[in-house]
Amino acid sequence: MDYDRLGRIEVREGAQRQIKSYVLRSNILSDKDRAVFDMYGDAYMAFYEDGRVLDFRSLFGNDNPTVVEIGFGMGDSTLKIASERRDVNFLCLEVYLPGVTRLLRMVGEAGLQNVKIMRFNAVDVLENAVAEGSVHGFHIFFPDPWPKKKHHKRRLIQGDFVHLMALRLEKGGYIYAVTDWQEYADQMLSVMDAESLLENPYGGFAKEISWRPTTKFERKGLDKDYSISEVWFVRK
Repeated sequence: MDYDRLGRIEVREGAQRQIKSYVLRSNILSDKDRAVFDMYGDAYMAFYEDGRVLDFRSLFGNDNPTVVEIGFGMGDSTLKIASERRDVNFLCLEVYLPGVTRLLRMVGEAGLQNVKIMRFNAVDVLENAVAEGSVHGFHIFFPDPWPKKKHHKRRLIQGDFVHLMALRLEKGGYIYAVTDWQEYADQMLSVMDAESLLENPYGGFAKEISWRPTTKFERKGLDKDYSISEVWFVRK
């Protein structure tokens, strides 16, 4: 396992950079975590390389459609969805090292063949390593809402990023985002409505999607009477 490549997390905020992605930089691995990477890393980890566009057919060894999940947290939803939808490939992006380690262990123990994990800044991956028209869908479940107004610029779902995702989608591909922060949900809906490459088959917030599991995090929000808003847009 190449641990130098595992730790390659960067934030590129040069003068020309329009989209910012905020990441965690902790690279500390316990002996137990290192054993997980030694056991499963070669089979399930994918790595960002400057100048290399990912070939999903080569990466997964099949021609199945590929969904990109951005920010999978601790990986519970990812594991369940990937286990039940084995005819779909999942490229899972996360910078939080404990979450990466946990999902790696779970998919390794389950022997899943349709998951690859990449620990790298999602904006750079989409801009430089994913071809236009190659993605079947995007999953963004409970992204950080950055509730303070002065921090709204840090939210992932902004116009430039939505446009970037839309360009990477195949025709008929989808963006599926979920949040329990109503003001952020309204922003998501507004920003995606404004993207000319996308259309909303629901005309507003989406109905609950049956195959998305309810997570512990989500249940905590429901216990506090938070409303769950789902947004689903399709590439024209």
